[in-house]
Amino acid sequence: MATIAHLDMDAFYVSVELQRRPELRGRPVIVAGSSPRAVVTTASYEARRYGVTSATPAAHAQRLCPQAIRIPPDFAAYREASARIMEILRRHVEAVEVVGLDEAYLDVSGMLTPRAVMARVAGHIHRETGLECSIGIGPSKLIAKLASDCEKPRGRVALTHEAALERFAGAPVRVLPGIGPKTAQRLEALEVRTVAQLGAVAPEELAARFGPALGRLIHRRGRLEDDSPVSGERAAVSRSTETTFPTDVSDPAVLESTIRRLSIELAGALSEHGLRARTVGIKVRLDDFTTVTRARTEPAPIDGAERLASAAVELLRNYGPPRPVRLVGVRAASLAGEDAVPGSAPDQLSLPLASR
Repeated sequence: MATIAHLDMDAFYVSVELQRRPELRGRPVIVAGSSPRAVVTTASYEARRYGVTSATPAAHAQRLCPQAIRIPPDFAAYREASARIMEILRRHVEAVEVVGLDEAYLDVSGMLTPRAVMARVAGHIHRETGLECSIGIGPSKLIAKLASDCEKPRGRVALTHEAALERFAGAPVRVLPGIGPKTAQRLEALEVRTVAQLGAVAPEELAARFGPALGRLIHRRGRLEDDSPVSGERAAVSRSTETTFPTDVSDPAVLESTIRRLSIELAGALSEHGLRARTVGIKVRLDDFTTVTRARTEPAPIDGAERLASAAVELLRNYGPPRPVRLVGVRAASLAGEDAVPGSAPDQLSLPLASR
């Protein structure tokens, strides 16, 4: 049987900041930008007691916790800390799948004492970086991830499939990866609110409501079934390539210049890693919160920042936002090394967007 560990850093961005500002330890701290529409990237556990969570609008977070100390995000520092953590993981475990700056899956199958191994890994991370983490262990990536969230911070939880089914039976379906608010709302129409209720729904009923592919995925999620392997081939590359405007923007020139700036920043990040993209995409959120994405894939890797920016601007022009815009972003995918020849198979990496 597979044994998978999920390592999740505790309040990662805040923890990195507190290393530089130790006098703030024990106080409510939030990491968020200065824009009126900025959202909380991470909140310390002291701030979370007031209801402040990631993605909370920063202005609302300040109302919930007026004494919270607000620190602007420093993604360069977070990437540097993340690189050190992932290097430590690879020293101890061969198969490591990085899924963000602050989390990774590890295949610890066949180890006599996987819990002891992961405890040593957590100890090395703390000694070498000063940062704490939570660890979940289970027979699948899904259960390992659920386990890592059980007892944060510094959680150490191992669950069998049967134990996980029992522990999460009454949990809302939103705890399951892949089930977002819209899917949860549609499930509620079927009077399905908990994990146990979802696991009891016939797969045919879910397929009829959500379609064969999504219905099958949701059914397996409800039964906590997951056989996806730990793979290092699709490690995520994070980059802040999204920005929210202080006020809604209708001027096409402002939108295009912002898309161009984000594209040039993104191209610079790709170049640092020796990568070029074949796919470029944009994200546009309108003033009514409608979110639209557009993308195109070129037959060969895109050379240079200007070409990447031009492709993103062209996508924006072709879409032509019909309403004022609150947010825009740029995405690059289908990445290949700079020495790749045209037509060769690219690495299917993606650059998830991160809000500013």
